[in-house]
Amino acid sequence: MLLKLISAPWPWYVAGPIIGLTVPLLLLLGNRPFGISSSLRHICAACFPGKVPFFAYEWKKEIWNLFFAAGIVIGGFIAAHLLADPAPVRISPKLETALGEFGISDHNNLLPSQLFNWPALLTIRGFILIVVGGFLVGFGTRYAGGCTSGHSIFGLSTLQWPSLVATCCFMAGGFIMSNLVLPFILSLS
Repeated sequence: MLLKLISAPWPWYVAGPIIGLTVPLLLLLGNRPFGISSSLRHICAACFPGKVPFFAYEWKKEIWNLFFAAGIVIGGFIAAHLLADPAPVRISPKLETALGEFGISDHNNLLPSQLFNWPALLTIRGFILIVVGGFLVGFGTRYAGGCTSGHSIFGLSTLQWPSLVATCCFMAGGFIMSNLVLPFILSLS
């Protein structure tokens, strides 16, 4: 019963409040902000204690964030390897048809194998999706002063105006990317 409960997707009205309750919990337990992108900075400060001013701070005060990030990685590993659903990923028929026009037909994994694999990295389409996309996510996270979890979950719940602006930009960027830019990238070979 418990295995079935944790292996199935939870409805939004259960998962959403649980995620939302982490914000007051973190604030009550230690006045800590919620966000994951700062973990990379903490890892770099711990592993490369040089004279780089950006990494010259007391990172040990934020060690809880590293444990939180490690928990996400471990939880993702457990979910992918022990709780994975062997059935193909269910997507809408309209999306399946649209992806089929670009030669994407493998829906057995969360990421289509025609796009995300080592040989695909050597194509212009794969390079743009994996390398350029990764760079843009990292740059955008740094430029916005945080990631979607930090701004959209923590920032909005604490009524921070920059987080509202960042979240609106995240949404607009997602709509533009998925409807205008992605079809062009997928048409490349």
